[in-house]
Amino acid sequence: MSFSHAASEPFGILDAGSSKVVCLIVQPGVTGMSILGTGHQRSQGLKSGVVVDLDEAEHAVRAAIAQAEKAAGVTLDKIYLSVACGRLKSKTFSASVTIDGASVSRDDVTRLMAGARAYAERDGRMALHMNRISVELDGAASGLDPVGMAAASLKAEIHAVTADSAPVRNLLLVLERCHLPAAGLYAAPLASALAATTEDERQRGVTVIDIGAGTAKLASFSAGQLADISMIPQGGALLTADIMQTLHTPLNEAERIKVIYGNVISAQSDQHEVFSYPEMGPEGAHMQQATRALLGDLLRSRTADSLVALMNRAGPGLQRTDATSSIVVTGGGAQLAGLAEFASRVLQRPVRVGLVPQFAGQPQVMSSPAFATAAGIAIAAAGAFRDHSTGTEPKAEATYVRRVGAWLKSGF
Repeated sequence: MSFSHAASEPFGILDAGSSKVVCLIVQPGVTGMSILGTGHQRSQGLKSGVVVDLDEAEHAVRAAIAQAEKAAGVTLDKIYLSVACGRLKSKTFSASVTIDGASVSRDDVTRLMAGARAYAERDGRMALHMNRISVELDGAASGLDPVGMAAASLKAEIHAVTADSAPVRNLLLVLERCHLPAAGLYAAPLASALAATTEDERQRGVTVIDIGAGTAKLASFSAGQLADISMIPQGGALLTADIMQTLHTPLNEAERIKVIYGNVISAQSDQHEVFSYPEMGPEGAHMQQATRALLGDLLRSRTADSLVALMNRAGPGLQRTDATSSIVVTGGGAQLAGLAEFASRVLQRPVRVGLVPQFAGQPQVMSSPAFATAAGIAIAAAGAFRDHSTGTEPKAEATYVRRVGAWLKSGF
C-alpha cells in the first residue's frame, strides 16, 4: 500500500493487539518525522488480533485515539491500521499480460497487478500487500521495473499477503464507530519487520519473528523483497497461562513472575534460587515457593515449540533465504530474558533482538520491541511522503525512512 501526505498534515497510526491498543500521531516532514502524541490503552474486545466484542474494542480504540489527540492538540481525520487478524497468509504465483504497444507502459504494469490482485482476492480473501519478486519480458529475465523496455509480453512472479475479509471488516467497523476512516491497511508482520531491520539485512536475507501477546508472526525477506509472511495463534500469553496453571497462581501474578524471574537460558544456580508467589485456593491465597529452574523449564518448552511451529508454518518463500541468514525477534515477547541466545540454539541461525528507531517526540518506552508494529507503519508512511517531497537533503534518520518508502512503492 502506498501513502502520501501534505507536509503540514499529521496522520494517525493504530495498532490494536491482544494486550494493548497503541495510537501514534505522526507529523511528516522533509527532514524527518516527529511523534506529536501517543495513546496507549489496555486491549479489550480483541483476541489474537480478532475483534470478539465490538463495544469493548470500540471503547479501547476510542480511548487510545483520544489520549493521542489530546497530547498532540490535533483532531485526526485519517488513520492507518495494522492488521494481524484473518489468518494472514503468503501466496506466490505468476501473472502475465500482452503488451499493447512496442514497449512496456505503466498501464501495462497496472493491468498486470490488477489481474494479480483479483486472483489473490478469490475465496473471500483480501489483499493487504503485493510485491513483484521477478519479472520476465518475452521469457527473458528483466529488472523489477520494466517500464520503457521493448517486449511483446510481460510476466511477473507475484508475492501477495492476504487475510480473510470478514475479520478485517470487523476491525474497520470498530474504526467507523469511532468516526475515523481507515486511510490504509498494513500487514502487522511487515510493519514490525520494517521497524526492526535495516535495508542491508533485507538485501542479504532476514527473517523477522514478532512475538505478541496473542500471536507470533513471521516476515521473511530475500534480495530486499518480502518473500513470506505467516503467523500462529501462540504468543506470550501462552507462557503466562502455563505459569498460571502450573503454579496455580492468579493470571496477573503469573505475568509478574514471567517478567521478573523468567529466563530461557538455564544456569546452575537456578535449582537453588527460589521465589515466592500467592497460590489460589478455596480459602484465599497462600504463599508458595518455586525454583527458577522449574520456571525456566516451562518457558523453554513452550518457547521452543512456538518457534519451531512458526518456522514450519512458513511457506516456500522462507526457503528463498539462505540457511545462514539472520533472524530478528521483536514484539513484546522479545523482551523475555535470554530469548535471542535461546532462539539461536533452537533454530540454528544467528538471532538478535530488534529494537525500533527513536524519533523526535517519541516516548522512550515506545522504543521497546513491543511497539515495533506501530513504529513500522509510521516509518513507511512518513518515508513515502518524503519520496514525493522536494526540499533539503534529509538527515541520516530521514534517509532511512525515505528508503523504506521507496522500497514499499517498488513492490507495486
